[in-house]
Amino acid sequence: MFVVLGVTGHTGKVVAETLLARKQPVRVVVRSADQGAAWRTKGAEVAVASLDDVPALTRAVQGASGLYLLIPPNYGASSWIAEQRKRVDQAAEAVKAGGVAQVLLLSSVGAQLPDGTGPIRAVRYGEQQLGVVTRNLTVLRPCYFMENWAIGLGMAREQGVLPTFIPPQASIPMISTSDIGRVAAERLMAGGSGHEIVELAGPEEYSPEQVAVEFGRILGRKVESQAAPLSAVVPTMTSFGFSDEAARLFEEMYTSFSKGTIGYEFPKAVVRGTISLAEAARGMA
Repeated sequence: MFVVLGVTGHTGKVVAETLLARKQPVRVVVRSADQGAAWRTKGAEVAVASLDDVPALTRAVQGASGLYLLIPPNYGASSWIAEQRKRVDQAAEAVKAGGVAQVLLLSSVGAQLPDGTGPIRAVRYGEQQLGVVTRNLTVLRPCYFMENWAIGLGMAREQGVLPTFIPPQASIPMISTSDIGRVAAERLMAGGSGHEIVELAGPEEYSPEQVAVEFGRILGRKVESQAAPLSAVVPTMTSFGFSDEAARLFEEMYTSFSKGTIGYEFPKAVVRGTISLAEAARGMA
């Protein structure tokens, strides 16, 4: 039985759907019973649990041959790092008590770095703690999600502008969440053996300028990328409901990206996805 968390989000949904399409037994973990109705229709078992309820989560993952695990962020938390670490500890407790055979953890590019990475520090902690409680741990470290750009679609449609904290002409690794979910499902079906790190990227690198061009094609108007200063990260994020700590962590991360200090640990072994930026942009729109 494969157990999948995060099915109400992008990657977890793809993991579960891919496994079901391959005729694999799947149990999805949701926070409320109504969230599981559609999954029962698709043929999955449903368990109601959350990271805040360790006994329920332990029952949900009990004896799983493979577990897809992500630690959902609460960016409104005033002590964001501390809360994420608490959630990691609770997940690790459930994994250990549940006797899970293999864990596949969604992490991030740059998780090998001890500091200067902002919110990525939380998934680094996750890699370390899960590595202690399970012998078979596969860590997925994807790059920048293509779907992160969806938040700019409204401004692109209305004003023809796509704001970016990444230099407009800078080509960086980006990947679709569909590729992440597909690779995760395939790794779960392959089974785990020891600790493994899988770093992910899309079929090629893309720049914010290219994102703007794709949005323009879809929207039928000219869209230009517009560089925003790093000093605007904190006020922008707090306007979205982020706590001050979470916003400053994002400022730290974008600063490191701009300096080129966040990258792959094993660049020659990066696994490439197949979904192009154009295809992902059509899905966002």
